[in-house]
Amino acid sequence: MPALQSKQEAITLEQYETLPEDRRVEIFENIAYDMASPSQIHQTISMELSTILNNYMKRKKGTCRVFSAPFDVKLSDKPLTIVQPDIMVICDKDKLDGKRCNGAPDFIIEIVSPTTPSHDYIRKLYYYEQYGVREYWIVDPRQKTVNVYFFEKNIIGVSYPFHATIKVNLYEDLFIDFSEIAENLYEW
Repeated sequence: MPALQSKQEAITLEQYETLPEDRRVEIFENIAYDMASPSQIHQTISMELSTILNNYMKRKKGTCRVFSAPFDVKLSDKPLTIVQPDIMVICDKDKLDGKRCNGAPDFIIEIVSPTTPSHDYIRKLYYYEQYGVREYWIVDPRQKTVNVYFFEKNIIGVSYPFHATIKVNLYEDLFIDFSEIAENLYEW
């Protein structure tokens, strides 16, 4: 989701926690960035992917759980860096404290907003790699591409078209057929 504007003044965790619940903000190195509401296409993709991932996790009966925005991920205390990925898979329950994930999720999917694509392609890519996300996907509805970054194996920026079936690298048997998701985007 996009960062619309920066307030350009440092914010503390205590200040962040007192923000109104309806205000969507991400923090990068103590600077707050407001986020816009997601579009219909964004929400459709998010729901489809979350459902596929959640169903897979339930079938496997493992320890990993799927979360979707808005759910905070505190990547760092100093400097304070808090993000709200569109979709994330967290396998270490000790990172969860009831209100956020403290540390990097294992797998993150961001769905690009047309107003600020650099937020996902540059800023978040940098932070996710630096703070230990194992796998990161950038889903771009306008370009109709999915860019896969599997940091754990140094696979960087493999681009797939929306009609591809894409393997989730963290799992041996999880493949996502984007042609099925793409069909649902423009039905309404």
